[in-house]
This record gives sequence, C-alpha cells and structure tokens, in this order.
Amino acid sequence: MFDNMDFSKMGDMLTKMQEEATKMQAESESKTFSSKSGGGMVKVTANGKSEIIDIELDDSLLEDKDSMQILLISAVNDVIRMIEEDKKLQATNMLGSLGGFGAKQ
Repeated sequence: MFDNMDFSKMGDMLTKMQEEATKMQAESESKTFSSKSGGGMVKVTANGKSEIIDIELDDSLLEDKDSMQILLISAVNDVIRMIEEDKKLQATNMLGSLGGFGAKQ
C-alpha cells in the first residue's frame, strides 16, 4: 500500500499543502458570486467568505413582501451553494496538484 511512498518528503508535502491552502483561501476571499431570482427581480452578491455584499431589488417587489422574501431566500441560497461548490473545486484542485503524496518517480 505504501510501497511507492517517500516519507522523507512528507514535511515538504505538508508545507506545500499549507501554502496552497493559504493561497486558495486568499483567492476565494477575493472572488464575488452573484445569483438572480425572479427573472432578475432580485440579485444577491456575496464574497468568498460567504458574506452578502450587495442586494438589488426591483422596485415592484417593494409592494409585495411575500414575493420579495421568497425570491430573496432563493437568491441567497443559490449564491451560498455557488460559494460552497467553488470551495470544493479549489480543494479538489489543490489535492490533485500534490500528485500522489510524494511518490517516487
């Protein structure tokens, strides 16, 4: 199972992994994600830290509280899903870039 592993490189691997994680976090935090609902009547924008940074509402929704709430919930949930998917993708890419945990070549 560990026949091809070079354990002497494990410290270097962990350092590289930590550097990649720090870089990934910085990149993620600098991204913005937007989601629309109700045909664009509601737009929610969040950053990579899952903080809502902007909400745009169509004026017509100001008179229909129930519709506004439903569309706002939908857009917020969608933008949160987008952020989580991006984090998963970045983690997968980071692990893939480590290339087999230092297997001898």
